[in-house]
Amino acid sequence: MNKLNHKSANEQGSSLIELMAVVLIIAIMTVMTMPMLQEQMAAREIDMLARRFIAHAQFARGQALQLGMAVHITPSGSADGADWADWADWEDGWVVKNACPPIQSKANCAERVWFAQSAIAPIYFKGGGKQFMDPHSNKRGITFNAAGAAKTAQGGFVANRLILGHERDSRLERQLILSSGGRWRVCDPQRDSKACR
Repeated sequence: MNKLNHKSANEQGSSLIELMAVVLIIAIMTVMTMPMLQEQMAAREIDMLARRFIAHAQFARGQALQLGMAVHITPSGSADGADWADWADWEDGWVVKNACPPIQSKANCAERVWFAQSAIAPIYFKGGGKQFMDPHSNKRGITFNAAGAAKTAQGGFVANRLILGHERDSRLERQLILSSGGRWRVCDPQRDSKACR
């Protein structure tokens, strides 16, 4: 009977050592894959925000075409003022709203906001999103005219890009490129260096 008890004690001991080895292997694999998982999550976050911005910008262009009037996509800080604000940052979010012509009184043109995006941390616009700044007024934002073209306040074409970055991975970047006709594309410089030019 002692031999039987002694044998089961050895079996229990070896199974405990095996269990500890399996737990150790799982812990090592978790530690090794965590950075890759975080990188994939950051890439997914930045891609999702890039698609959301472009969807809102395409909606603004579509509304401009449908309504036959100018529609803005501007940083959120400018939403509460009558016009764009030169201090507003894209990181605070953005709004899509109609643009009342300057010759029309506020009583004849009610401002309408379709979409609003809140702050976007840990994602940010490199350079503060200064790329879409009217060179004449230094105000940030994009206006689509009644023909759907991106124009400045002075009537010039806007063909530019916004560059998204992520705080968790400084190498991660997405470029949102706008053509003068109002069409958008997303470019990943790590994969498509030629297409990002």
